[in-house]
Amino acid sequence: MRKKDDTLRETLLDLARDIVNADGPGALSIRILAKKAGVASGTVYNYFENKDEILLVLTEEYWEKTLAEMRGSLHAHGFTGQLCEIYAFLQSRVASSAGMLMGSLGNVESAGRQRMHSMQRVLRAAIIERMHADDAIRQDVWSTALTEEAFADFIIMNLMMLLRSGAKNIDAFIEMVKRILYKGD
Repeated sequence: MRKKDDTLRETLLDLARDIVNADGPGALSIRILAKKAGVASGTVYNYFENKDEILLVLTEEYWEKTLAEMRGSLHAHGFTGQLCEIYAFLQSRVASSAGMLMGSLGNVESAGRQRMHSMQRVLRAAIIERMHADDAIRQDVWSTALTEEAFADFIIMNLMMLLRSGAKNIDAFIEMVKRILYKGD
């Protein structure tokens, strides 16, 4: 068996990314990708099982980059202010090519879910880090049933639901988070 060329794999991903960005995920095919790369279709199959795997890799890369960018873009004072920034940041990304890519993953649901869970772990860590940085959060809120991790998962689940629904306003959600985390005035 021939050794795979990592440079060719990256070239194929770059070309696939260009196709998806220019014409959408539906425009990507193994045949078109192979033609643009100047290789046989079989060569592409040496690197990727099918088109869906390519789309999954592109989606995963996109979210890794997005979450890294998100960490540097949060400037609000306090956890709930940063939560609003996180939502706005993710909303802008889902409205762009990320939403198209995510919508194209219908055929790779289980594999896609597993890979996206790793992205959620990164987001969970960022949320927990932001909670730790907010001294106003009461420490007596945590218990064996309501851990920081469980609360971060609750936040992610709700943010994803709000993103999918296209909610423009998350004030009610932010108010619930405030009532849970902070002492009343």
